[in-house]
Amino acid sequence: MGIFSAPEFKVGLLVIVVSAVIAGMSVKVSNDPSGLGASKTAYFYLDDASGLVKNSAVRMAGIPVGMIKDIQLENGQARLEVVLKGDTPISKSARVEIRPNGILGDKFVEIVGGDQRDPPLRSGEQILVVDDRASVDRLIGEVSKITKSLSQVAENIKAATEGDKEKPLGRIIDNIEKITGDLAELSSSRKDEIGEIVDNLRETTATINELVNDQSDDGFRAAWKDALKSLRKIEGTLQNVEEITGKINRGEGTIGKLVNDEQTVEELNTAISGINNFLDAGNKLQTAFDYHSHYLTGNREAKSYLSLRLQPGLDRYYELGLVDDPQGTRERTVTRTEVNGVETTTREDKRFQDRIKFNALFAKNFWDFTIKGGIIENSGGFGADYYLMRRKLRLSVEAFEFSNVNIRASAKYDFWSGLYVTAGGEDLASKTGRASGFVGAGLFLTNDDLKLLMTKLPF
Repeated sequence: MGIFSAPEFKVGLLVIVVSAVIAGMSVKVSNDPSGLGASKTAYFYLDDASGLVKNSAVRMAGIPVGMIKDIQLENGQARLEVVLKGDTPISKSARVEIRPNGILGDKFVEIVGGDQRDPPLRSGEQILVVDDRASVDRLIGEVSKITKSLSQVAENIKAATEGDKEKPLGRIIDNIEKITGDLAELSSSRKDEIGEIVDNLRETTATINELVNDQSDDGFRAAWKDALKSLRKIEGTLQNVEEITGKINRGEGTIGKLVNDEQTVEELNTAISGINNFLDAGNKLQTAFDYHSHYLTGNREAKSYLSLRLQPGLDRYYELGLVDDPQGTRERTVTRTEVNGVETTTREDKRFQDRIKFNALFAKNFWDFTIKGGIIENSGGFGADYYLMRRKLRLSVEAFEFSNVNIRASAKYDFWSGLYVTAGGEDLASKTGRASGFVGAGLFLTNDDLKLLMTKLPF
């Protein structure tokens, strides 16, 4: 027990404990140069690292958060490695700013943490954005440029004041000098005229003053009052307009309901849509005129047709026409008489020359086949058409006048821009020898053809 209580033993034990503490702290500092707990490293590149030294502070928002661990030369640039606190908020969008530390050329590293919504910067990664705004050389260069420019300006001013007309400023000063000389000469040589001008100006201002201060009913003040009254009327009118627009915005009155009531607007849109559909249908209506004449071989006379075709769609059309038939119209009169109980029937056929016949037909299209029916030459009838050769050739057959059946067959060929030829036969079912062949030509024009024709007329 004597040895443990000796003073020498106690001093030795104290030295060992202090040494252990110092060793532990050294190990900790070696693992964390910042001496502030867990740390992480990052690096960046600079063109000029002058003024920066190892182990100098690294700051964020002016607060020390680390230190410069190492400065090396790599590929012609300075590579700086820094050690930061482990909890330093720094993301991949962080940037480095080199800022001055006093006026002696010292610098320090300021780190801006970047957008915290970006991924965090992991230990050992590079900070890509570097702003070296503390470069003394750059500052000196800018100051040198400014002083050089000021020196050139001073030289130009000096040359101009000395009368150097080769410089732009010298020419300007020379021109100003000439202008002032001319003005001095003008004022000295034409003093009387200038005096007259001044007198005229004085008279003009006096007249204006008299006009403004005129108190009569026709004077300026009375006219000004009338103008103010007109402005008040305009203001009242604007107030009325404002009230009307307010009522419209609140949905009051017929116009207000029209503007604000959705049902009224919808009904109006429906009506407008209906009108547009009607007008659109009118635009789609195709109109055509047909005139043709053919020579009847039976009675050696000509028979002519004039027709108007209205086609509201591709599948149907209506046709109205006039027919000039040289055979005229026939009417049969039946007379019954009774003599002594005996009934006698007399039939008389009459022919009326130069009477116009009428056509009124409705036709339905089925591709290249068309059927039609209605009034044909003043009597009921029907017919059919068949188109060939891309609708250039039409074969037709018609039957009408069923009391004495008239069958007509024809062929029509369009050969150029609405012009066509036709041939066929009429009264093919007649038993009285009235059958006749015919041959003729005609012209078929649509509304598009008429529009084109009107544009070509000389007027």
